[in-house]
Amino acid sequence: MKTRQLAFLVHLDEERCLARAAEASGLTQPAASKLLRQVEVTLGVQLFERHPRGMSPTCYGEVLVRHARAALSQLGLARKEIAALKSGLSGKASVGMVFDPHSDVVPRAIARVKQRHPGVLVCLEVDSCKQLVQRLLQGDLDMVVGRVLDTARADDLVYESLSGNERYAVVASARHPLAGRKAIQLSNLVEQPWILPPTGSLAREKLSALFVQSNLAPPANVVETASAPVIMSLLQQTDMVAALPEGTVQSSCKAGNLTVLIGNLPLRMGAFGVVTRRGQQLASGAHIMLKTLRELGGQLHAVDAPGSASASTSSHVQQSIRRAVGA
Repeated sequence: MKTRQLAFLVHLDEERCLARAAEASGLTQPAASKLLRQVEVTLGVQLFERHPRGMSPTCYGEVLVRHARAALSQLGLARKEIAALKSGLSGKASVGMVFDPHSDVVPRAIARVKQRHPGVLVCLEVDSCKQLVQRLLQGDLDMVVGRVLDTARADDLVYESLSGNERYAVVASARHPLAGRKAIQLSNLVEQPWILPPTGSLAREKLSALFVQSNLAPPANVVETASAPVIMSLLQQTDMVAALPEGTVQSSCKAGNLTVLIGNLPLRMGAFGVVTRRGQQLASGAHIMLKTLRELGGQLHAVDAPGSASASTSSHVQQSIRRAVGA
């Protein structure tokens, strides 16, 4: 099939109107109708159904449109890679990251890539998992790094674990009135001012469930934020408390700025990993980024392994590749 045919089918799926799809493709409506018939005759199936208010793809059309998008995306990536090479760059990696203020694996990977391969252009997009996975499936991103997979297209994706379940703790300033007190329970902290993740986030849902399971009402005096710098600043300057991964506050605790009020909180967010399209052929820059993420993931898993120096602060999860599943 020709590129022009593929592009028209994608436009028709997006517009669901022959006239608008023809205009978007630079065709007359008769030429667009003829093009659609030619493709349907060649394949021997009906690709789109006509309705009073427009058109919709058949099951055959959905399959062809999906592959058309992938093919056009790969051609677009090839053009971008060639343009990057012509401009002096040595590759490009488009990475989507599900926002997590407590994970630095992506910034660390970018820093390592730029140190080793300064000619690689890294483009980072931060959004919700659903939006990023959709862009990944459309071919706009090379990979998505995050903690949650919310998709019905699991068979089209491949997931690799980068880290296991982190151990959480309730932390506060080292000058907090409860600092140093032993046997603190969650019930002792309900009346304290809390820093909580935004409503609707996975971390907020897990924390809310933890209070419910403990027969406690959620804290009423709260500040909602997902900004790591704001969280750390508030913890050190006020008597507020927050539930954070123990590994992220170890250095601050050792420096005497923060303290753990309740350790080993029964709060598990799930594994953190990288998602790619099944069967995808990565360009050189994207391959370098994925390889670097795997290196960092291997180091994280080594730290998580039983008997390691940090085994007390995170759980062990064997590194594996598995199909992505809906959250």
